[in-house]
Amino acid sequence: MTMQTAPRVLESYLCGQWQAGSKDGKPLLNAATGETVALIDATGLDFAAALQYGRERGGPALRAMTLHQRALMLKEIGLKLMEMKEDFYVENLWTGATRAEGWVDIEGGIGTLLTLASKARRELPNARVIPDGPVEALSKDASFSGQHILSPLQGVAVHINAFNFPIWGMLEKIAPTLIAGMPALVKPASQTAYLTELMVRRIIAMGVLPEGALQLVSGSAGDMLDHVTCQDVVTFTGSAETGRMLKTAPAITGNSVRFTMEADSLNASVLGPDAGPGTEEFDLFVREVMREMTSKAGQKCTAIRRAIVPGPHVDAVIAALKDRLAGVVTGDPAVEGTRMGPLASLDQREEVRDRIRDLARDAEIVLGDPGEVRVASGDAEKGAFVNPVLLLANDPGADCAAHDVEAFGPVVTLMPYEGVDQAVALTHRGKGSLVASVFTDSREVAEEMVLGMAPMHGRVLIGNRRSAKSSTGHGSPLAPLIHGGPGRAGGGEELGGMRAVKHYMQRTAVQGAPHLLSAVTGIWSEGAGTRADRHPFRKSVEELEIGDQIVTEARQVTEEDVEHFARFTGDTFYAHMDAEAARANPFFDDRVAHGYLIASFAAGLFVDPDPGPVLANYGVDNLRFLTPVYFGDSLRVRLTCKEINPREGADHAEVRWDCRVTNQSDEVVAQYDVLTMVAKHWP
Repeated sequence: MTMQTAPRVLESYLCGQWQAGSKDGKPLLNAATGETVALIDATGLDFAAALQYGRERGGPALRAMTLHQRALMLKEIGLKLMEMKEDFYVENLWTGATRAEGWVDIEGGIGTLLTLASKARRELPNARVIPDGPVEALSKDASFSGQHILSPLQGVAVHINAFNFPIWGMLEKIAPTLIAGMPALVKPASQTAYLTELMVRRIIAMGVLPEGALQLVSGSAGDMLDHVTCQDVVTFTGSAETGRMLKTAPAITGNSVRFTMEADSLNASVLGPDAGPGTEEFDLFVREVMREMTSKAGQKCTAIRRAIVPGPHVDAVIAALKDRLAGVVTGDPAVEGTRMGPLASLDQREEVRDRIRDLARDAEIVLGDPGEVRVASGDAEKGAFVNPVLLLANDPGADCAAHDVEAFGPVVTLMPYEGVDQAVALTHRGKGSLVASVFTDSREVAEEMVLGMAPMHGRVLIGNRRSAKSSTGHGSPLAPLIHGGPGRAGGGEELGGMRAVKHYMQRTAVQGAPHLLSAVTGIWSEGAGTRADRHPFRKSVEELEIGDQIVTEARQVTEEDVEHFARFTGDTFYAHMDAEAARANPFFDDRVAHGYLIASFAAGLFVDPDPGPVLANYGVDNLRFLTPVYFGDSLRVRLTCKEINPREGADHAEVRWDCRVTNQSDEVVAQYDVLTMVAKHWP
């Protein structure tokens, strides 16, 4: 193990400089050996000035950038962090986590940063605001419209994080914050703050972020929350009790500050009634319960706390867990072969032992002794070790302590159930959880369980033999999916792809004349101005403007066209080929043209055939066929440049075109968006 010769004095990064607190600092200990690895203190630091610095320096600099520019900035940071990951693995061992567990925190955190940066470039416009939903027509003559937009809040996002994931917990929050265009101030839990501080030092040293975009508090938050405003956001990860206290802080309630809480929860895993001993689902359930008990020594907000099992299978589950847990090697994570490390601190060890005593009032300990420490390495006295403890609550009624008490360590309470309804009811007694899981190979059980559990859980995992190899498991939050839950779990949502970005933005309904709405959103809508000087397909991005338009000549649709298309494509649906059957259809008066024939004819009318700046057509969105087309009808196309989305670092832009196909009576027969790649420059 690599060990430094003297404890590192942690500093805070506020107002553009690294600052130490005014006191000597609280010692932070290696969780396995008890050695002092760092000192932490934030006494005397000016948090009001730090918040104002973020608002005045970081915010304007971020808001001057587009969403894609911010995302590319995070991509650069993530790639550089991945190159220096070994530095973080050294200090990860001090937290009590093994290298495998550190992978989730370190590379999982960096991967989350990179994933959100990538999704932002794919799913969000390269603009400074995000249109939210379609334009709403507010007048019959298209002179007055409305559009919801999302714009960055003009405050600071204060992220108060937990001790168990000092890197992932920070990165999964600052990524959507910075993409949204809002500066972040991170306050990690003190016990493992040395790892967060090291990463922030590396990020600041890169010089990629604008000044004031990221600040760090190493130590107590002091009076920080006394200075938040309605434009700030506060997020909290930790205990439900502390979260409720922060949520009711006078400045937060008085200023209606956005507050997101992700709190500890009594997550449950259910063994389906079909998944008895000998089934693959039984083995998967036992393996998952064991893994969630021992991964990070059970110090995960998503860990399984209650294992709900059909009554006849309780003894089999206990026997299987005893067998699996017997092979778990507990010790110093720096020693090869260690499967489970210590808790994060001695205080945490005593807290877990106290909570086990609370649980034991209503349950029997069937495996493990919370007072005994058996380790293969590390210091059994100075290290924060607790061996796995399994309890059995034979009467898991509403008053059972397991539904109210969380031992934040390697502790699980088994409880029997008789039917699916009772199993669902037991999961609900946790009063709202981050995640639940059900292990089953029955479609009926999966449907009943998931629909029953969903209202009280932020995420539900279905464990099954078909997904076993690819499943990330019960306890793994993923960047594209929301992480949060109702009730005791805090009522918040994090991650969820670009949903997380929108939490740091204000939704505003903008009303006005369409041409002025287009100026705000960068999107053309009906009633806005147009320009028809030359074919827009002959214009590069540097020449093209929103509203550039072409109205084509008309083309008549004949019976021969329809029959040829049917023969050529093989689409001989009766409404195109059989007049009597078509007239019997309530939607048609006679044989009709194929919808895709209409779209094909439309392309033939508006496409300029010569080589030019339009490089490729990559799809259509929102295609709708609105009026039947009969033989003899004439089709005309109005194609309008709707949105121009330049790709950062590329020689092309994504251009969206409004395509409106009408007949000889000016009825709209088809409406859709055409998507093209257009060169930024053309010789």
